[in-house]
Amino acid sequence: MEIKSVKFIINPSSGRQMMERKIDALCKMLLDDGYIVAKYFTKKKNDAMNEAQLSCKAGFDLIVACGGDGTVNEVVKGIMNSSRKIPLAILASGTVNDFAKYLNLPKTASEFFKMIKRQKIINIDIGKVNDDYFVNVAAGDLLTNVGYQVPTDMKALLGRMAYYFEGIKELTQQNLDHINVKINSEEYSNQEDILLFIISNSSSIGGFKKLAPEADVLDGLLDVVIIKKSAITDLANIFINILTGDHINHPNVIYYKTKEVFIESKNDVDIDVDGEYGGKLPAKFQVIPKGLKILI
Repeated sequence: MEIKSVKFIINPSSGRQMMERKIDALCKMLLDDGYIVAKYFTKKKNDAMNEAQLSCKAGFDLIVACGGDGTVNEVVKGIMNSSRKIPLAILASGTVNDFAKYLNLPKTASEFFKMIKRQKIINIDIGKVNDDYFVNVAAGDLLTNVGYQVPTDMKALLGRMAYYFEGIKELTQQNLDHINVKINSEEYSNQEDILLFIISNSSSIGGFKKLAPEADVLDGLLDVVIIKKSAITDLANIFINILTGDHINHPNVIYYKTKEVFIESKNDVDIDVDGEYGGKLPAKFQVIPKGLKILI
């Protein structure tokens, strides 16, 4: 399929002026080269998802998601819920765009234009949690609400460091509360007292490049990282080792790959899906192998 028409779905609060200049420059290059181009600016939650569905139905050849991980997640949901699934390209903005970083996608308008011209498309795995989809990660407890607690002005000023500061604050304030979960998968089943679980499609999560160090969007599997109830000294050790990916060798860390895992708890546990609120446990997490076409 040749790409001739491109729909931009833009979160105007992500990266603002710099992003707008980049999009305008890219649109001009595409128009000058004979492409059909349309732009849509989101205003509220689910706008990106609904517009992606409409774009698939309307016959566009490519959607460019412009924003952070939350915008990308909504666009992917729209594509996955469509009968005609068109390829996606990601023009990263926002404080954290883990997925664009993981795929090493171009950041400048001219490089992005060249990528569209090359039309190199791969089919990547997508995660599913209950009836929801995730591109990058689904997680539960301890630090999962950090994303929605960081004040907007702090995000703008400090970028990714804002998440780290909030995370450290969260750890000290929560006094290391644990949750009791029942984990059920082919590879591992047990009842555990844990601080955090992460179900990941890629290795870069929350700005940490090696949180799930062996994760691969082409392997048809999800990576499960579980941090068990730990003393503060053990936890400090685990967090230091996250930078190198060595945390997976710590006795208080469970790490494995699976196609499907079911997690339930008697505690009230929120799930974070690609940085946004995604409901509560119990939940079934599964992989949809090669479920999404993506431009690289």
